[in-house]
Amino acid sequence: MIENNRGTFSGKIGFVLSAAGASVGLGNIWRFPYLCAKYGGGIFLIVYILLAVTFGYTMIVAETAVGRSTGKSPVGAFNSLSGNKLMGLGGWINAIIPILIVPYYSVIGGWVCKYLFEYIRSDVNTIATDTFFVDFISNGQMAELWFIIFAVLVLGVIFMGVENGIERVSKIMMPVLVVLAIIICIYSVTRPGALAGVKFLFVPNVSDFSIMTVVTAMGQMFYSLSIAMGILITFGSYVKKEVSIHNSTVQVEVFDTAIAILASLMIIPVVFSYYNGDPSMLKAGPSLMFITMPKIFASMGFGKVIGILFFALVLFAALTSAIALTESAVSTFSDEFGWSRKRGTIIMAIIMVVLGSLSSLGNGPLAEVKIIGMQFLDFFDFLTNSVMMPIAAFATCLLITRYMGIAKLQEEVELGGHPFRRKNIFAFMIRFLCPVFVVIIFVSAILNVFGIIQM
Repeated sequence: MIENNRGTFSGKIGFVLSAAGASVGLGNIWRFPYLCAKYGGGIFLIVYILLAVTFGYTMIVAETAVGRSTGKSPVGAFNSLSGNKLMGLGGWINAIIPILIVPYYSVIGGWVCKYLFEYIRSDVNTIATDTFFVDFISNGQMAELWFIIFAVLVLGVIFMGVENGIERVSKIMMPVLVVLAIIICIYSVTRPGALAGVKFLFVPNVSDFSIMTVVTAMGQMFYSLSIAMGILITFGSYVKKEVSIHNSTVQVEVFDTAIAILASLMIIPVVFSYYNGDPSMLKAGPSLMFITMPKIFASMGFGKVIGILFFALVLFAALTSAIALTESAVSTFSDEFGWSRKRGTIIMAIIMVVLGSLSSLGNGPLAEVKIIGMQFLDFFDFLTNSVMMPIAAFATCLLITRYMGIAKLQEEVELGGHPFRRKNIFAFMIRFLCPVFVVIIFVSAILNVFGIIQM
């Protein structure tokens, strides 16, 4: 049987670093800091941490346990636990999400590769010009080239397998990522005026709280913890029975949240320093990383070195997440169609090139082609993150409460005598609050896209 030939992680460290690598990506490095700034700074951070230890913990445990108990990727896991064709559709939604995400994610990864290359070879003032980023992404051939370079890096690791590829790369990249983050943080918080940014990040102001603080923090959970992407079910199927799911989950959420805080410390204080304490400059979204930060680096001493370190860090984060997304897709191909890893990787490469090229060229030759008013990259992001992921998370909650059973999942977590210290919180969350949360996220995102509410 196919599952008997599945790769495995060598142990807990391999799983934790690989799962953390999946979680730590572009969502942590640029999305978390600007959302934190937009929705209240310190108060957003508190709300996020509370959600991480309840909502986030519950979904990580649930998906990892489903994967390990079945030894299958999302489609097989849903089918074997439910025996229900409708629930099987929930498994397919989980499985298709990474197939759709990784092509456009690789386009952004290509942008990061380009910036790292330019910081190594070019003058920082050239990269900091107002037109550098727009000129690059609107040049179809150049954007496509760097997208392909990033995709080749990702596919090379997938081709090497679970332990020799994903785990080995994660064991190297994640510690290096942490070291780079700490170095940049120290530099950032020691800039003149930067302590105002540190205060904004860590001192909560209750007057900045709103319902959108909670809704946005819940949405960020999906990006930050790789929830409802099929990744954790797939990685769970590679976890050995003697590994504690509870302990591993705690380590993953601590690692992920710590990186998000470090990313905020890298960006928020230095933006406060450069713009004399104006938090509105943090709300620039994607342009924060590719336009605002290069301007700041150009104004610094050692700006070239800091630029290289920063984009090396972002590249490592983007690579580990893209590798996890691609692995989830290749695992589904193997389980559902009986394809070898080589064949699955080749098929995924074709999908990445076709769909990724649409996103890559969407700011250049295909700029006039739009779907419901969105360019290809924005459309794929909306479809996966705002529509499919909440549905996938809701399906996972339903799978556990109606079919697998909370008691059986608890048994899986407690295998080998390992404690399940938050099992009462887990049972309450998976049965009641998590389904409500994902419905709120889904409705809010849809209303926001159609301009009914502003997020």
